[in-house]
Amino acid sequence: MNAPTATAHLMPEIHLRDVPQALIEALQNRFGAQCSTAQAVREQHGRDEGSLQAPPPSAVVFAQNTQDVADAVKLASQYEVPVIPYGAGSSLEGHLLAVQGGISIDVSRMNQVLSVNAEDLTVTVQPGITRKQLNDAIKDTGLFFPIDPGADASIGGMSATRASGTNAVRYGTMRENVLALEVVTASGDIIHTGTRAKKSSAGYDLTRLLVGSEGTLGIMTQITVRLYPLPEAVSAAICSFPSIEAAVHTVIQTIQLGVPIARVELIDHHTVRMVNAHSKLSLREEPMLLMEFHGSPAGVKEQAETVQDIASEFGGQAFEWASTPEERTRLWTARHNAYFAAVQSRPGCRAISTDTCVPISRLADCLLESVDEAEASGIPYFLVGHVGDGNFHFGYLIDPDSAEERAKAEALNHTLVARALSMGGTCTGEHGVGIHKMGFLLDETGAGAVDMMRSIKRALDPKNILNPGKIFAM
Repeated sequence: MNAPTATAHLMPEIHLRDVPQALIEALQNRFGAQCSTAQAVREQHGRDEGSLQAPPPSAVVFAQNTQDVADAVKLASQYEVPVIPYGAGSSLEGHLLAVQGGISIDVSRMNQVLSVNAEDLTVTVQPGITRKQLNDAIKDTGLFFPIDPGADASIGGMSATRASGTNAVRYGTMRENVLALEVVTASGDIIHTGTRAKKSSAGYDLTRLLVGSEGTLGIMTQITVRLYPLPEAVSAAICSFPSIEAAVHTVIQTIQLGVPIARVELIDHHTVRMVNAHSKLSLREEPMLLMEFHGSPAGVKEQAETVQDIASEFGGQAFEWASTPEERTRLWTARHNAYFAAVQSRPGCRAISTDTCVPISRLADCLLESVDEAEASGIPYFLVGHVGDGNFHFGYLIDPDSAEERAKAEALNHTLVARALSMGGTCTGEHGVGIHKMGFLLDETGAGAVDMMRSIKRALDPKNILNPGKIFAM
């Protein structure tokens, strides 16, 4: 867990609401040892992996089932006190911060697989189960859950932020893969949305409304997601390029030709150097694509040969193939450890992460202009991207005690987002809005759309207790 950076001019707005002692006592009476007011526990639940900070919640309730969540919310509603859902704590945009005070509801103990419907390719789980735990639990079925945001996030948190990650280019995001929900509303009622059927025209699509709502409209207590058959054959490859531009154009042509590549990740030469040092590898320190192909043996071979031919046209070289699980794990572990490798490359630094997504046709322009600005800033950085769907991340490595470096990093982020929006992109491809991107959301959608979101929030949460102060001001 990163220690938050104290930077006054970038602090979120703090408007603490009163948390009556009577509520704390009522929670302790109902939950006993499941309710903690210990300072260390509260501080752990009052920050995420982002860089913003706020005072911790007044109490933490460790829910073990849906009724626990409902009872905690009913008590909070009675006293009009905010509640903030907590899963794995891996979010990046201030989603967990108690900017209006309140209590945290930790659902990490709700981590069970409730039912597997292998014939229908679905599974229903509690929100606290992580993606790795889920895949371990279903590995004997011949199925897997493909959404992989990098961190071992909880399925509840991934649904709340509409996460995606490395496999999204083939399997989509949480938006496409959540079928049904059980949700505790702001009044403490328990509702169900969606079904296990592949399609429905029954009323408003409340499931899609709640997926991506970042805990502001309800607390998810059961989630039904799609599963996929484990591919008959899997092959991974890395390929180095003379420039980022060459790597990106390889990706663009691959996607435009309709090659059903499962994963295609870009890491720049700075990141390769950091990964080599961290993971004790000897990769060529040039811009690199990490690719993975799923399908039949013949299909995988055809996909790989096609992409290799495309890469060769753009100067790609040093292809390295990994067909065994151990070899693939080695490559993807290095990719997933890129963040930690970067942080260790500058001892004592903080990594300020960005998250934008643009149409694939504008990816090269957006990336190259942003790289030029990052190089000119003098701030060390790393670059990784789920470039198959136009999504990429810079990580600016700043001295946490330097207001100047923090201001430079935020200025780079602001310019990057503005560029992405001008190219028909979005301010966040997968991290969510939280606190940090509230202003960007207004730029992206316009005042009318944000007002409509506020109207929905007021209708479903009239006391404004569900994770208030996130996505937009209320």
